[in-house]
Amino acid sequence: MSETANEKPAFRDALRSRRCLIPADGFYEWQSIGSKQKQPFSIGMLDGSVFAFAGLWDCWRYSTGQPVETCTILTTTPNALVADVHSRMPVILRSESYQLWLDPNVKNPSSVAPLLHPFTANQMKKYPVSTRVNRPENDGPECAEECAVASPQSLF
Repeated sequence: MSETANEKPAFRDALRSRRCLIPADGFYEWQSIGSKQKQPFSIGMLDGSVFAFAGLWDCWRYSTGQPVETCTILTTTPNALVADVHSRMPVILRSESYQLWLDPNVKNPSSVAPLLHPFTANQMKKYPVSTRVNRPENDGPECAEECAVASPQSLF
């Protein structure tokens, strides 16, 4: 999506003037196993540090006039670590790029376009986690614990 954000009406203005950082210490992606099941993976920095996704925010109004604040995470092509799990990955910004990304005086999308690329794979880690993450009511540190990769037969 980062490749076309400047062309899409829903993102064009936000890319020019409503950029944000979305902090995280990891994210999940799901890899298909067999024809019916998916194995979740936790993906983050090799050293476990917090990082930031390239985000855009906006404020919409319902017909009643009530404001609704929204945000989105820009995505890009996957790096070598993520490619076998998913066809896209979030844009992770380097800390030295935060100031440019957030600069309200930078209105030209071509000035921030070079930041919207896959993060370096060898600085990241990926490991399988339990399918507990598939349910929103499961929200605790055990969701991010490493587990064995399921085989297609063990998922049925």
